[in-house]
Amino acid sequence: MSQVDGIDNLVASRIVLKTSIENSRALASAFDSTGQRLEGMKQRLPSLEAAVRHVPRQKCTFVAIREHIDRAIGPAAAVLKVYDIIQELQKSLLSHPCSDLSTYLLMVKQLEESLKFLADNCRLAIQWLEAILEFLEDNAVHDDLYILNVNKSLSILQELQATDKHARLGGGILCAALDKLEIEFKQILVENRICVVLDSFSSSIRNQASIAPSPLPVAVIQKLQAIVERLDADNRLEKCISTYVEVRCLNTMRSFQALDLDYLNQSFNEFDDVQDVECYVDQWCKHLQLAVKQVFETEYKLCSDVFEKNGPEVWMDCFAKIVTQSGILSFLRFGKKITGCKNDPVKLMKLLDIFSTLDNLRVDFNRLFGGSACIEIQTMTRDLLKGVVNGACEIFWELPIQVELQRRSSPPLDGSVPRLVSFVTDYCNHLLGDDYRPLLTQILTIQQSWKQEKYQEELVTNQIYYIIKQIGLNLDAWSKAHYDLTLSYLFMMNNHCHFCCLKGTNLGGLMGDSWLKAHEQYRDYYMTLYLRESWGKIFASLSQERGFAGDLVKKRLKSFNEEFDHMYQKQSNWVVPCEDLRLKMCKLVVQAYVPVYRSYLQDYGFQAETDASPSRHVKYTTQGLEAMLSSLFQPKLSKSGSTKHNRLIGKIKDIVTDNFRLTLMAV
Repeated sequence: MSQVDGIDNLVASRIVLKTSIENSRALASAFDSTGQRLEGMKQRLPSLEAAVRHVPRQKCTFVAIREHIDRAIGPAAAVLKVYDIIQELQKSLLSHPCSDLSTYLLMVKQLEESLKFLADNCRLAIQWLEAILEFLEDNAVHDDLYILNVNKSLSILQELQATDKHARLGGGILCAALDKLEIEFKQILVENRICVVLDSFSSSIRNQASIAPSPLPVAVIQKLQAIVERLDADNRLEKCISTYVEVRCLNTMRSFQALDLDYLNQSFNEFDDVQDVECYVDQWCKHLQLAVKQVFETEYKLCSDVFEKNGPEVWMDCFAKIVTQSGILSFLRFGKKITGCKNDPVKLMKLLDIFSTLDNLRVDFNRLFGGSACIEIQTMTRDLLKGVVNGACEIFWELPIQVELQRRSSPPLDGSVPRLVSFVTDYCNHLLGDDYRPLLTQILTIQQSWKQEKYQEELVTNQIYYIIKQIGLNLDAWSKAHYDLTLSYLFMMNNHCHFCCLKGTNLGGLMGDSWLKAHEQYRDYYMTLYLRESWGKIFASLSQERGFAGDLVKKRLKSFNEEFDHMYQKQSNWVVPCEDLRLKMCKLVVQAYVPVYRSYLQDYGFQAETDASPSRHVKYTTQGLEAMLSSLFQPKLSKSGSTKHNRLIGKIKDIVTDNFRLTLMAV
């Protein structure tokens, strides 16, 4: 009875399908051979039915054979009916899935069910016919015609039973339909391929939402899901995933083209010095955040949507293939190359930048790449983080040693602030800033935890104190290296002034007001010593007891001119970098000594101040002397001004960091 109900259902399905495919196109050449073979089978089926129905009419001594024959007739009749349905479905599947995907998927499903129904009924009919043959043989029935018809019927049914298998082979009905679905799957992906715009870096990228919306419309997602479900049912999921990965990888690579990521693949030899690739590290930090938060986040969401019904293991594996082939490993390898560069202070800054980026992406990395399919990404990320933490700590702990080793170098000949001093104080200011100090503290905490040691809060501040202490010891040694005592005073005045200018900075706040005030006192102290030991001694000869006349006056004036020329010539190459201090010093010199000079000239009748052509004994007018003294200690800038000055600052940075690196390597 159930078989009859199944046949009725198939007949009803046939009527529905006939109505929906009235406008189907002619049979395609790919199905010609299959159709012709099945048509031949159909022509032979009536003989099967006739043969089966003819058997019970024969004179047989055993009534039981009638039961076998009756049971074989039902499945045989069902075979005829379902075969008609398969033929109709075959014609309908000539259409392309894009015309009506849902209907096409339904027809593919019905074709599979019909093929299975055909195979099942053929199997039942074959079983009963084989039973008839066995019965005839057991009872020595020698009717060759009957046996021939039964064998012929068995052969037809066995060939029909193989229809399902043939339909799944290349060129078969079902195989061709599934091939079309694979093509349609790829076509939908290609048509909806939209690149993520990455040509600008938003300052809010760090705080943007982690979970991105799906990049494809809901209707498109549903189409892809339906095709995946059908292909998965026919063991074609792997091919489906391969196609998906191929198309989405091309999409991500097109998105990355705007970023110009060629620097990620540069050879290691070009990374010996971090300064040479400093700009690339900055780009890397921005590009990795864009890649993770926009590109890979999008792919993660899309994989989850399209392969949702296949389970997380499937879509996570698909996502892992996409990000791996799209370049996530290149990002991680670049960061590892930076950790292998030569140690210098600039490298510490860049390692902190890299750590900041990785820490900012930590939650995203754990969510996106936390599955078993991303083991390689997890391993490389851990190795990179370990290299960053250990490398940064190593440089930080050795900074005071590097400063100390610079003590053997020579101080600047112009009495200005040594490049090392300005660099180190500026460097410490950066380390203590809001951008770097929390990162440095976090890195030190991590390393201490790896050593199973408790982090001490004052660790960073103590190290900065020690660095500044070494700078002070260096200054003491350098000041003694000056053979000219006045230059030594000027040198110390400039450096104490440099420390005074740290007021209001991170480093100044750390060192405290008492430290700053002490440097102010030392600055004024050395300025007083400088003025007294240089210009004070020269002008003192003019303010000695007067009353001389004649040749003695002229001789004293001549001696003053010679000493002034020598002093001015020597100090014209000296520098006071701080403009306020420079103006203050010049003003003090002018106010203290020009009146002495003017008074001397007036007392002895030299009207040099108003005489356009002073006598041969008066070399300078008071105005000229004031102008010369006011022009002292100017920084030596090139004609092109700030542009070359900036280049000079860059060279200073290069020289200082080069020395740091060399001393570190020596250690």
